[in-house]
Amino acid sequence: MPTMALVAGGDPNLELILKVLPALVVILLTAGVCGRLALMVMQPRVLGEMVAGVLLGPTLFGWLFPEAQAALFPKEVRPVLYVLSTIGLTLYMFLVGAGLDHSARSPGEIRRGSLLAVSGILPSLLLGSCTGLLLWDVLSRPDVSRWEFALFVGGALSLTAFPMLARILYERKLENSPLGRLTLIAASIDDALAWCILAVLSAIHLGSGSGGALRTIGLATVFAVVMLTVVARLLRPLGRGLARTGRLGPGAMYVVILVPLTAGWLTDWIGVYAVFGGFIAGLAMPRDPAFRQVLHGRMMDVVSTLLLPVFFTFSGLNTHLNGIAGGAMLLAFALILVAGFSGKYFGCSLSMRAMGFGWRESYAVGALMNARGLMILIFINIGLAQGMITPELFAMLVLVAVITTAGALPLYKLALPERLEQARRTDPEQPRPLEEQTASAQPTIS
Repeated sequence: MPTMALVAGGDPNLELILKVLPALVVILLTAGVCGRLALMVMQPRVLGEMVAGVLLGPTLFGWLFPEAQAALFPKEVRPVLYVLSTIGLTLYMFLVGAGLDHSARSPGEIRRGSLLAVSGILPSLLLGSCTGLLLWDVLSRPDVSRWEFALFVGGALSLTAFPMLARILYERKLENSPLGRLTLIAASIDDALAWCILAVLSAIHLGSGSGGALRTIGLATVFAVVMLTVVARLLRPLGRGLARTGRLGPGAMYVVILVPLTAGWLTDWIGVYAVFGGFIAGLAMPRDPAFRQVLHGRMMDVVSTLLLPVFFTFSGLNTHLNGIAGGAMLLAFALILVAGFSGKYFGCSLSMRAMGFGWRESYAVGALMNARGLMILIFINIGLAQGMITPELFAMLVLVAVITTAGALPLYKLALPERLEQARRTDPEQPRPLEEQTASAQPTIS
């Protein structure tokens, strides 16, 4: 733009700033309005922010005002948005990991969480892969094999939106309830296994073979062990310092910021994406309740308000919903949506019931585990960047993310109304309502 060039005086850095800042202003304004509208219709704010990202993409803003959209999000701005979104996701997952209350762990929690995770992954992976096999001729790129395409669809549908699920639970103050913790554990296992699938697919697609995938998985395991043992011990003085002074000083904040960013850089280099490095870094933080409270008070609002909407917009810029047109495309989308919803919802619900929980709790957890918003967007963004999927499939999976996430909270509330949810918030030792225990004569979960 001539005016912008005149103001910048030929300085390319200043010219870039003058392009990035207006984009951020529009992103935050749109996210704020859509987030408020989402709350008005009893949806989590984060769903409105996700929809805002899609609206700023080519589907609406780019369709109605193509010149304005091109001027607001030029090619040179998008890498900056990508960097900001990656930092935001990494720090958000760091806060999720640091916020887990380790002292609230109940006996058998990890075992039940693992069983719930497998019950959500296997049906979704199987149904998604079968759907991918059926739709390979319709949606796949010619250089992607039928089985590679099928496994990508199955892997994407097996995800649970761990960060989004965490945010829903935080907004409802359920993150450390028995159901909340069980769901978070299962979601973390779901996503870790899905990223292993993506590592294998990337290795095959990019030509590094199975050896490259095994290297990625092995290095990720070593990283997690080192972080949760060696680094966790080195970070304990942060908790003791806060206990003495009641605050995190500047030096401590440097450490708090550097640890997740370094962890994210290492996991990105390994090949399992920065968000998992951030989450493991959060788990390695001191476990003192006061430390968690101060850390969240210092960082959560800035990260969730400023940086997460940037990621949603970056994904929205790659979403072309006008590619989903015609009977064949609509039928393909319907098959993918049904496979994704039914596999996760019924698989997790039946698993919870088999573990002795009541039907209400079982369906509530099935609804929460069906939210895919954030992680599937990361998954498919990588697939699109590496040439594993088409823009049409990308758009369909974005819609799956929006619909399944939008349905998660209403289905949860239908299964677990406010009065029963309040009982779980105030009485964490009561995993099921008393009337359900009496009616079903199920043993109490220990």
